[in-house]
Amino acid sequence: MQTILGANGQIGTELARTLHNNYTEQVRVVSRSPIKINDNDQVVSADLRNPIDTLNAIKGSEVAYLTAGLPLNTRMWQEQWPIIMQNVIGACITEQVKLVFFDNTYMYPQTNEPQDETMRFEPSGPKGKVRAQIATMLLEAMHTQRLSAMICRAPEFYGPGRTQSITNVSILEKLKARQRANVFLRDDTFRTLIFTPDASRAMALLGNTEDAYQQTWHLPCDDNRQTYRQLIKTSEEILGLTSDYRILSQWQLKLVGLFNQTIKETIELLPRYSVDNIFLSSKFKERFPDFAVTTYQRGLEQYFNDDI
Repeated sequence: MQTILGANGQIGTELARTLHNNYTEQVRVVSRSPIKINDNDQVVSADLRNPIDTLNAIKGSEVAYLTAGLPLNTRMWQEQWPIIMQNVIGACITEQVKLVFFDNTYMYPQTNEPQDETMRFEPSGPKGKVRAQIATMLLEAMHTQRLSAMICRAPEFYGPGRTQSITNVSILEKLKARQRANVFLRDDTFRTLIFTPDASRAMALLGNTEDAYQQTWHLPCDDNRQTYRQLIKTSEEILGLTSDYRILSQWQLKLVGLFNQTIKETIELLPRYSVDNIFLSSKFKERFPDFAVTTYQRGLEQYFNDDI
């Protein structure tokens, strides 16, 4: 049995499909209001803030994948993420279940330094501090509490379905709807983005590779990094249109944030859009040389053509 905690987001949904199709038909999907992804999934309703719910959700599992997400709300993150992580760690230790944690890069410095698995934690805002805190909790449990676990870290997403990211929401979804795209700060800095199906496929592979545990892994991305200007040009060619996108400055975004809570919650992330983002996934690619990473061209074609 392999269990997905937070199974109904885009990463969890694609992970459930990948596990079922390639590794095991015994998949358990867990969330507060879970729905089946595959016909024979086990469905468990659980609140990961509750330690008993969490324990019952993973009972009988070989591997648990923590892919849960919270709304982009600082107070909620500060109050709930440490509790969720502690409950999941405790349950996995009690039940002797291996843990795969899907993480982001909010704790990394928002500079143009190349980021590999040894990158220091240097968060620049409250959400980044929370992510550093819970990643550190897990690393300490791996080293001191005999927890068999790994961290799978990904940069910003792009991709199909309910993929949520600034790139998807502000640019790709707008272009797909023939609306004006919004670019944050600059259109000439290089972005490293991960295609969400690749993230889920890679995490399933790692979770089913025994010697991958007790490590941090950067999930695989196309190293042919693109600027937003390039991504938009490619999108225009696929869609057969010419867009009139706009670049929003920091002061404009802060002004909008006075009236828009979602934009307000992204303010601490803005520095990363003013510099190149060089997220490295060489470790994964060297360990799994046959893994096919989706190119930006192909990923955008699949996104706009809905053929995934």
